[in-house]
Formats: sequence, C-alpha cells, structure tokens
Amino acid sequence: MFLNLFRAKLHRVTVTQADLNYRGSITIDEALLDASGIVENERVQIVNVNNGERFETYVIKGERGSGVICLNGPAARKVQVSDILIVIAYGFYSAEEAKVHEPKTVHVDGNNQIIA
Repeated sequence: MFLNLFRAKLHRVTVTQADLNYRGSITIDEALLDASGIVENERVQIVNVNNGERFETYVIKGERGSGVICLNGPAARKVQVSDILIVIAYGFYSAEEAKVHEPKTVHVDGNNQIIA
C-alpha cells in the first residue's frame, strides 16, 4: 500500500501575473522550485487564500530570481494579481517511508523571495 502525502509546499506566494491566453499551468520562479523540490510539469494543488479556490494544474519553470507566480489559461480566472497562494505537491510513499517522511515548506516574503 502507498500513501499520498504532502511532499512540498510554497507557502503564501503572491500572484504576480495572470494570463488567460496562455496554455494552462502555473509559472513559478525556478529558485522557488529548486528550494521546494517541486519540478517542472509536476501536478500541484493551488489554494487561494484570498478567495478559497482550490484547483490543480501543472508547473512551468519561470525565470530564476524573478519572483514570478503566474497563473495561465483557465486557472487565470481563479486568481487576481496580488492574491496569496499556497502551492502544494504530493507524493506516494510506502507505509515505512511515511513514518520518516518530512515535507519541505518554503516561506517567502511579499516579493516571492525565499526567507532564510
């Protein structure tokens, strides 16, 4: 049996852009991806703190150090620029792995720069 556990989270990132006329996804600063362990094309859950929306999409790598958090395609309708989001990735773990698993949470400032 495998358990689907919270694996990584970008906590309280700020939406910098929303582009309805782009393919569906979320563009995330590459530095944030590296820090969290979330990878390009990975399915993630998006939780919008401002309006309560919860939805899933996949990740596109954004420019490193830019702070970009851009919702693309239909997902752009679920956010406003400056909304606060939580981006969550999950993984499958055996029962034994689950006992020792420690998820990674990345905290950011208001410009989506990593807080040490």
